[in-house]
Amino acid sequence: MKEYRTVTQIAGPLVFVEKTEPIGYNELVNISLADGTMKRGQVLDTSDEIVVVQVFETTAGIGRDSGIRFTGETIKMPVGKEMLGRILSGGGKPIDGGPDIVPEKRLDITGAAINPYARSSPEDFIQTGISTIDGTNTLVRGQKLPIFSGSGLPHNDVALQIARQAKVPGSTEEFAVVFAAMGITREEANVFMADFEKTGALERAVVFLNLADDPAVERIITPRLALTTAEYLAFDLGYHVLVILTDMTNYCEALRQIGAAREEVPGRRGYPGYMYTDLAGIYERAGIIKGVKGSVTQIPILTMPGDDITHPIPDLTGYITEGQIVVNRDLHRKGIYPPINVLPSLSRLMNLGIGEGHTREDHKKVSDQLYAAYAEGNDLRGLVAIVGKDALSERDRMFLEFADLFEDRFVRQGLYEDRTIQETLDLGWELLATLPEEQLVRIDRELIQKYHPKYRKNVQG
Repeated sequence: MKEYRTVTQIAGPLVFVEKTEPIGYNELVNISLADGTMKRGQVLDTSDEIVVVQVFETTAGIGRDSGIRFTGETIKMPVGKEMLGRILSGGGKPIDGGPDIVPEKRLDITGAAINPYARSSPEDFIQTGISTIDGTNTLVRGQKLPIFSGSGLPHNDVALQIARQAKVPGSTEEFAVVFAAMGITREEANVFMADFEKTGALERAVVFLNLADDPAVERIITPRLALTTAEYLAFDLGYHVLVILTDMTNYCEALRQIGAAREEVPGRRGYPGYMYTDLAGIYERAGIIKGVKGSVTQIPILTMPGDDITHPIPDLTGYITEGQIVVNRDLHRKGIYPPINVLPSLSRLMNLGIGEGHTREDHKKVSDQLYAAYAEGNDLRGLVAIVGKDALSERDRMFLEFADLFEDRFVRQGLYEDRTIQETLDLGWELLATLPEEQLVRIDRELIQKYHPKYRKNVQG
């Protein structure tokens, strides 16, 4: 490998190198410093005159006398079955005190897009144990369903609960979780590690932790390392893999930081114009391939700056993914956990994974009726603030009370409470039983007679 000593400029995490041979995009770079230490980087941009290298560590110590060697290789992730149960850094190095991973393969972290013709339609229900997801915004195997949250809300607790509890009911197939945290504090990292170890969830998980004081460049590769690991577990070993990525906002901030260092023309709110393409390159790595055992399901988590759902990060994420779960600040203020607001939440693939043969025949109708009744009760809260409760009709009061009951019993559940889909649907029926039968206009008569608590007691009696 030829060594160059033609560094002309250093800007943030970027090093500019002149007068090189033709260099490939994303090529790995070794940088030797005057004191003999070695740093690693990656080619970010290349032209006839100059090559831009992004350094994975800090650029401190790099100068004109530093030696630059282009390796001719791209970043590869060493993967193997023994990765399950391990905690790795955002750069893929073990940080749990265990031995280095002996790889069975080394895979390019950019991955390969799944041919649309080869994709299989998602249809298997994944039970998270959280009623507001399973009951009204169902997650389906192979789906990408993001969680939209805000600063200070307990989205990390929700993420850990899903990681602990997610399963495909009645399935004997192997299930694994790949958990990637980006830009988190050391305190949050300790919480994640302790929770995984304490609950035993680590046995079937691979955890990547990129800390807030790690270089922004590492944050760019962390989700790609995680997804490469997930694809290996899914499509080579036949696992059904749930990938949880938190927090995609920190990832996008790293993109913006590197874009500013490259002096790129910024797009919306200073983010790079290619952010949509970049995010799509991550989210579209979820799916099921026809004839191949295994699947990759994604739950990306992002905090909306200023709780603004029109901000570029949630906005672009919403275009690419198949719905969203919205964590709500008002519910959090009421002391409700998990504070998931079902009204703006949506799972576009829900209907493919529910009903007879998947969950239960009444699932869709119960979900629709709960949603409609809660939406009406929630709207009436605004009216009460203007005219007072006494001005409401008896019917309106009933729906107003239903909204409170729905939040207190259906939305609220314990941090370690793992509800089955049957428990969630039965709880839905108990709430609907507080309304007169003539108000249950979205549910067929035969389903009411089969599942309504009043009739079920008669049948059991």
